[in-house]
Amino acid sequence: MGANLGYDVYLTESKAEVNELQVKELENLGIKVEYGKHSKEFVNGASFAITSPGIPPKSEIFKMIQEQNIPIISEIEFAYLNSDVPFIAITGTNGKTTTTSLVSHLLSQSFDAPTCGNIGLPPSAIVQDENDFLVCEVSSFQAQMTEAFKPYISCWTNFTPDHIDWHEGLENYFKAKAKMFLGKQAPEYAILNAKDEKLLEFSKECKKSKVFLFDTEDYPNSAYIKESAIWYKEDNVEEKIIDLKKCPLVGHHNYQNIMCGIICAKLCGMENEDIKDGIISFRAPEHRLEKVRELNGITFYNDSKATNPEASIVAIQSFNNKDVTLILGGRDKNTDLTEMCEAINKHIKTVILIGEATDRFEKNLKKNGFNNIIRERSIEDAVNRAIKLNPEIVLLSPACASFDMFKSYEHRGDVFKAYVLSR
Repeated sequence: MGANLGYDVYLTESKAEVNELQVKELENLGIKVEYGKHSKEFVNGASFAITSPGIPPKSEIFKMIQEQNIPIISEIEFAYLNSDVPFIAITGTNGKTTTTSLVSHLLSQSFDAPTCGNIGLPPSAIVQDENDFLVCEVSSFQAQMTEAFKPYISCWTNFTPDHIDWHEGLENYFKAKAKMFLGKQAPEYAILNAKDEKLLEFSKECKKSKVFLFDTEDYPNSAYIKESAIWYKEDNVEEKIIDLKKCPLVGHHNYQNIMCGIICAKLCGMENEDIKDGIISFRAPEHRLEKVRELNGITFYNDSKATNPEASIVAIQSFNNKDVTLILGGRDKNTDLTEMCEAINKHIKTVILIGEATDRFEKNLKKNGFNNIIRERSIEDAVNRAIKLNPEIVLLSPACASFDMFKSYEHRGDVFKAYVLSR
């Protein structure tokens, strides 16, 4: 997009191994490319730098650019500065991908509202298109590198510890996400999770926005569950939107995602019947408590996106009073396991452990009084053993990164699904 808008674009990449065809395509667009290093000469004189979310502020290239007093922004900020399309920004430790997909799906019943940002296309690739809204998943990395990004609606699904190393502390992680709600970046509408105590307290600081809370009835602008249905309330006037039994998503956390989506849709002017139809027709994104199949009375769920204990807790708590076998493990993030072990004690009958985290996970489970543990070498072996146990539910929700055995959480989920479907 930068080249199309008349900018002189320079791309610097530290990796020496690059795709020569892609480099040629960039050069044909007039983009100058440096790879195998980050040189001061290459970035010297730049008006601003757009950073990849994977590059932490403590990196050498950051320091080099800052020493030259070059402003550093995220790609989301760049897109916003070059667009008149209202952004709906969705952030959170967990749930933001499902919520982003749901909001886009709901709005698409009446508007052009594609997903972008941390999922889908980068917003700069579509801001020149004729869209009514851009529904943008925003990571903490992207949010931290913004100063002018001012969404029409900002949503915060929840907050739990994650990405501590990148942000160099939990409070910095919180502050990065909070930027989209405060000061000159404050949105017209702020939507926050009332059941998250830190976000409920933070909502009091969002004085420049009209605040909506979800999962509480005790607020004049909110969405909540009452009489086995989800309701919406604005300025203390309430409307019933949909019965829970008609919602296709599993678990209370997904009801929260739906509540957040309803608020967004109402604030964008959608009719209740269209919102209800959109909820009913929505399907969860891949790898997020995704129903794979039913086989001989066993239902398999792929929750490979759960790369930390907090995400797995949400999945574990989605199946009350069921016989559940949980496949757990991968590359350990060394986060505290106490709350996850407590959830497993309440909701899980059997745990099958795989991957590098097996020893620590088994030690913590036993320490917390859970002993029905099986160790397997691969995800295929775990599925085979789970089938022999004949539970009602087999849940893959690893609570770990995937890189000990797989290329990504998507790859892990794909392998799980392919093997389950081959049975």
